[in-house]
Amino acid sequence: MTAVLVAAGAFLMTLIGGWVAQRTGDRRHLVLGFAAGLMLGVVAFDLLPEALHQAPEEVHGVPQALLMFAAGFLAIHIVERAVAIHRGHEEEYAEHSHGHRDSHGRSSDQGGGHHHPHSHGHNHGRANGSSRPDAERHQGVGLTAAMALVGHSVMDGFAIGAAFQAGTTVGTVVAIAVVAHDFADGFNTYTITRLYGNNKRRALALLAADALAPVTGAAITLLFTISEHLLGLYLGFFAGFLLYLATSDILPEAHSPHPSRTTLLCTLAGVGFMWLVIGFAS
Repeated sequence: MTAVLVAAGAFLMTLIGGWVAQRTGDRRHLVLGFAAGLMLGVVAFDLLPEALHQAPEEVHGVPQALLMFAAGFLAIHIVERAVAIHRGHEEEYAEHSHGHRDSHGRSSDQGGGHHHPHSHGHNHGRANGSSRPDAERHQGVGLTAAMALVGHSVMDGFAIGAAFQAGTTVGTVVAIAVVAHDFADGFNTYTITRLYGNNKRRALALLAADALAPVTGAAITLLFTISEHLLGLYLGFFAGFLLYLATSDILPEAHSPHPSRTTLLCTLAGVGFMWLVIGFAS
């Protein structure tokens, strides 16, 4: 039951992320930078060492846990490429950056104007009255991306439950990482859904589903006990998954609006914080 209660923290953090997405402030990049640091610290200081301890057997000279680590990284990369999550991110922050950095009207956007969405048609279609099938197709991309985020939030909850089966220390540090990055999940679920032309009600419904997903995943782990070897393989897989989210999703988002030393310091602080947490918990 501890895992389910901890997953409730992820539930709340996801909702907070969605709330912030509706009221984007100028300090969000600092929160995301810190969250990425927490995730990197968990991967380096806890998940990989624990995975190697529980699944040290080698396949062609490489520990199984590290093979699963690479598999986890590649799996989420393939999924995100398939549903164009990063395309949504790039468009969102290109649009945001015009107002801050394109003082001369020049940017990587070929249009070059201020505050014009860099969306290759996603917003232009709505503004210029493009065909309804095109609009529906763009909305479908947003829904697919948001549903992928909901799916990985279920895995977040599963990770919390599995980690607590491995031990209280592992469970605690994984829970901290998941709760921290679920802020970004909630933010992204709402933003991506709206970015592709879906209405606010649909975005809020997907946000609610994303918030409930970690609790569902954690509850699933109450039904069975995972063997030590399988747990090591899963922790390796989840480490790759988490590393990808930190380096390919959250850090670019943190630095896109405001490339700054302060954001970098927040990331370093997140890594250092996890070092202290794991050190005290060991």
